[in-house]
Amino acid sequence: MTEGVTLRKEIGERLSDIGKVDILIGIPSYNNAKTIGHVVQAVQGGLAKYFPEKRAVLVNSDGGSTDGTPDIITHTTLDLHSILVSHRVTPPLKFVIPYHGIPGKGSAFRTIFEIANTLEVKACAVVDADLRSITPEWVDLLIRPIIEAGYDYVTPYYLRHKYDGTITNNIVYPLTRALYGKKIRQPIGGDFGLSGKLISFFLAKEGIWGTDVAKFGIDIWMTTTAIAYNFRICQAFLGAKIHDPKEPSADLSAMLHQVIGSIFDLMETYQHIWMAIRGSEPVPIFGFQYEVGVEPIDINLDAMIDKFKLGVRELEGIWELFLNENILDLLKRLAGPQGKNNFFFPDDVWAKIIFDFAAAAHQRVMGKEHLLKSLTPLYLGKVASFVIETWDSSASEVEERIERLCLAFEETKPHLIERWD
Repeated sequence: MTEGVTLRKEIGERLSDIGKVDILIGIPSYNNAKTIGHVVQAVQGGLAKYFPEKRAVLVNSDGGSTDGTPDIITHTTLDLHSILVSHRVTPPLKFVIPYHGIPGKGSAFRTIFEIANTLEVKACAVVDADLRSITPEWVDLLIRPIIEAGYDYVTPYYLRHKYDGTITNNIVYPLTRALYGKKIRQPIGGDFGLSGKLISFFLAKEGIWGTDVAKFGIDIWMTTTAIAYNFRICQAFLGAKIHDPKEPSADLSAMLHQVIGSIFDLMETYQHIWMAIRGSEPVPIFGFQYEVGVEPIDINLDAMIDKFKLGVRELEGIWELFLNENILDLLKRLAGPQGKNNFFFPDDVWAKIIFDFAAAAHQRVMGKEHLLKSLTPLYLGKVASFVIETWDSSASEVEERIERLCLAFEETKPHLIERWD
């Protein structure tokens, strides 16, 4: 493991000069010059408006940006008198620092957490650097439940376009909810609030920071670990999340390997917990919930279906090692010549497929990278089916559709336990 950032002499001296801080806002970044200025201004406004009496620091942990991102953070200011009438405020301190170690969001988080721990903060929030919809209210919603209500972990609850976040909607949320029994809508949302106690706990897990979690899986690791160790968790309604969306079929193999691979690894660690859980329970949501407008996302439905059909033709030999004949027969039928209107991927079949992949990873049927890459065309088939079903659906109707998928995962969980053993 690399040397902690706070052990470096120049950093340690600067932190010693700062002393104790109440609130820290962390922004991991890498080439986010187009959006980082807005994020910094929203954070400054939120701290000034909602926590004017608290000592606060803004920490940017940068991964080696070449587009001037750190300079923009350093020089971005906000005319607080233009948005606040009566508050007497002092702008937060800024701390811009490159992180070291394994490239990735987890390493950026580690740098932020080490600084927060050294400054003995009461509450910390981390927000993505590519946000275009962040407002000052996000700071309040991510921090206040920790400072005033004693929560340790605040996950985001925001509204997104119905085809944004399809990995979360079709795998991550249903799977983590079925495994750990908590209805946390955005377990990998990217924007979180944490107590000082939870940050110290995370940092003590030293073996994690040199693994793939430091590259890819920090969000799901934090959420799962907070659940597993019974930290107090809530959600904060943040409105719309508008960032740089990706078309659902773009660059999926790597993303599935990173995110789903991390979930499968955590299933090994916390097998003793999820094996005993049935059903799920609500997690409190703070904030005023309202309808929001979201930006549209282009969907190439034909390309998704074509990639699914190609996968069925080329990967059957891999899948037959761990998928049963009934599922394989259904996949072949879906890959047949029927039109889009008859392309339907049943929820219970999809749940069984994900559980079978998890069991295959557990039993080391093949290398995990090859296993997870073979999931890509199946995922595209499920997303294509989801798009066809919900094309004319409203946002609330889509949420109801995702709820039915989650219930299918919960009802099918005995299949996972049977296959796991």
